[in-house]
Amino acid sequence: MSEEKHGRGVEQAWQMLDLFASLDVGAFDLTTTDLAGCKCGFLRAMSLGRLRQWIPHLLDAAIQHQHNLIVRPKHGAVELVQLDDLSGAMLERLRAAAFLILATSVENHQAWIAVTEGGAGLARQLRQASGADPSASGASRVAGSVNFKRKYAPDFPWVRILEATPHRTVTEAELAALGLVVGPSHSPRRASGPRAKQWPSYERCLQNAPCARDSDRPDVSRADFTFCLLAMDWGWSIAATYQRLLEKSSKARENGPTYARLTVERAAAVSRTSHGQSNMPETAATE
Repeated sequence: MSEEKHGRGVEQAWQMLDLFASLDVGAFDLTTTDLAGCKCGFLRAMSLGRLRQWIPHLLDAAIQHQHNLIVRPKHGAVELVQLDDLSGAMLERLRAAAFLILATSVENHQAWIAVTEGGAGLARQLRQASGADPSASGASRVAGSVNFKRKYAPDFPWVRILEATPHRTVTEAELAALGLVVGPSHSPRRASGPRAKQWPSYERCLQNAPCARDSDRPDVSRADFTFCLLAMDWGWSIAATYQRLLEKSSKARENGPTYARLTVERAAAVSRTSHGQSNMPETAATE
């Protein structure tokens, strides 16, 4: 089955799936979303062969209905770390470690790293060191598909593979040598005793947040997520963190309980993953 028959988009999609297959990933969750990011469909644990067979039809239907195709690889023998919303300078450093680098739009890039030897909390260290989106949960737009978001209309960008290195894996030591982690990683400490009575500083989370796009102001959504993540690592419950976020975040107060709940749930899912659990949401917001 050639590019002449199916088109460049299908070839890109197959190449992306085969890259994950080279790391023993044999199944994927498939989600479709609309222009507003709302979920239109979901299929759990599709086999590589079945998804590969369906790709030409899925891409055609997605373009016809202006739907996004998003896959979540089911982890194989190695830990897969997704680094989203990367800058150009960081991409250059990641070229030596990533098995896949995607352009999801003109300005947004994503890298995937397969780690064979790493401690708990390594994924978070990688995201912090690279400046990646801390809320990335392992769901990616399919290469060769179109990124349908209203902000890109009418010139919706194609998702493209920039770098592809099958079978590439790295160890934590190799990542440290590249300056991508501080050193041997450790699982975040759960607070006990008096520490559990303390909250992280929301003001510091806001101060350290990156700037929002096309603005010199902090990205409040990033600050809110980081605050929730720290709070739960310090031993606070989801319910308590939810109430605290509503008290501290102006965006949570403006957008209401739904925004606060979703932010806390996303942080809880990432926190669980860092502690060796895998109860992640079925979908994730991707650039």
